[in-house]
Amino acid sequence: MADHKHGEMDTKVQQDTFNGFMAWTKWSVIVIIAVLIGMAIFIS
Repeated sequence: MADHKHGEMDTKVQQDTFNGFMAWTKWSVIVIIAVLIGMAIFIS
């Protein structure tokens, strides 16, 4: 087993995955809020 050296791991893939997840979450919340506002306006 190799010795662990702090700060040498390439985390680009993990960062890209996290950034994609955060973007998807942000747009999902925006769409959900828009649907709820639309329902409040047009259904009431």
